[in-house]
Amino acid sequence: MSTQELDPSILDDFVQESLSLVDKCIELLENIEQDPSEVEKLSEFANLIDRVMGGAKSLALGTSTEHALHLVGDYCAICKSVGYQGAKIQNNDQLYSVCVALLLDAVEMVKTLLSQVNMKRAELLKLFTTTFLDRMKWMSFQFDQIEKNSKGSVTKMQQNEIDDLLKKLGL
Repeated sequence: MSTQELDPSILDDFVQESLSLVDKCIELLENIEQDPSEVEKLSEFANLIDRVMGGAKSLALGTSTEHALHLVGDYCAICKSVGYQGAKIQNNDQLYSVCVALLLDAVEMVKTLLSQVNMKRAELLKLFTTTFLDRMKWMSFQFDQIEKNSKGSVTKMQQNEIDDLLKKLGL
């Protein structure tokens, strides 16, 4: 199936459902933003954004690699990883605050990408800044430090996996 063959009504349904999920993500993040004791709710965020990611990746199977759905799926995968990793933060209110702020900014970008889903990937990539890449690398480093300092196993996306996703985003 080529990009032209993707049923516009299916794409529209996906965008509407995804925007609803994104709004839930924003509401959740805003509700927990000032309360580090709510850290485990970042897993709820990750579950919500995972649904957007899954839908985007499923629909993207029937499109060219230049379709925005690929970008949406990859970007949501990064958000999901940060959400799950962020849920493991313990006794670090500053890192928690930065994590939630990063996710709020990221989910706003998801909203922007969804509203522009008919644009080509190359055009959408122009919306990204190097600031996002820098913040992701810093956050990944912080999570690596948490993992090294913890006695238990932390399920997280490895740095090379994050780097691969960022490369797909063109960052």
